[in-house]
Formats: sequence, structure tokens, C-alpha cells
Amino acid sequence: MSQTEHSSVARVKAAFTKAGIEPEVRQLLDTARTALDAANALSVTVGQIASSIVFSSDLDGGRVPVLVITSGRHRVDTDLVCSTTSLTALHRVDADFVRTWSGFAIGGVSPVGWAHDGSTYQPLTFVDASLAEYDEVWAAAGHTHVVFKTNFTELLTMTGGTALSVSND
Repeated sequence: MSQTEHSSVARVKAAFTKAGIEPEVRQLLDTARTALDAANALSVTVGQIASSIVFSSDLDGGRVPVLVITSGRHRVDTDLVCSTTSLTALHRVDADFVRTWSGFAIGGVSPVGWAHDGSTYQPLTFVDASLAEYDEVWAAAGHTHVVFKTNFTELLTMTGGTALSVSND
């Protein structure tokens, strides 16, 4: 079975269908666990990689995930994100938290196609405004070897995310 047929990738593709888009999905020979790995495999700049970074925050009386989709050239400045949103804090999370809430392993976390407690789930999402600088960006498609081509506007639409500066870099 190819990685593009993996159940996690199938969930991502179903999210594309629901959003009414048909992006190019590409299986890579090498892992795309990091933005640099993905950029090298795709022969694009690291800034064109839309990395899905999962944090947690205390909202609605519990600890819930917050997804920050950032350009691969940035590190998320959690203080900046909090100062420009209604969040009081963003906390780092471990691999178990990521898998529990998204259904994906770290390195293959897609911005869409999340599964939590047996149903689809879309976390509170912020999309790095600097991704708008690129005509095309690439994001993980649910597996460390599978990515999809998209753009800033599609990321906002498919995730219901909010555009935000997430770094002072």
C-alpha cells in the first residue's frame, strides 16, 4: 500500500472534498518531518512549507488544541500570538496530545482532516500571514511522506482559520 492510500491521508482527502478543492497530493521518497526536509524534497524555499504546529490552551473550561499553521521560515512566538488574540497562554504539547486530538503523528499533521473521539474536528486555527507572500505552499497530508499543494487563501478557507502574524522573524 502506498502512503497516499494510508487512512490518515484518506481523511485529509475527504476534507478536501468537503471543502470543494482538489489540490495536488504528492508522495515523497524522503520524510517531510521538518520544514527543511519538505522544502528540500520539493525543491522549494523553506518559507513555502506550511507547518502545522499544535499547542494547547485553556478554553471553555478545558485544555484544548490550538493549531498554528506557520511558514517554515518562522518559529511561532507564543507571546505574540496571545497578545494579538483572546488567548491567555499557549502551551507546548507532547506527541500523545497531538495524536489524541488530531489523529496524526507529529511530522505528518495536516491542517485539515483531524479526527478526535471518532468524529471530525477542526481546532481553533491561526494561519501565518506571511504565507500570503507565496503563490503556492505545501502542507503535510496526514503522513510524514505525503504533502499537498495549496495557497494562503485555500488554507484560510479549508481550516476556517484566522490570518495572523505569528513571528517577529
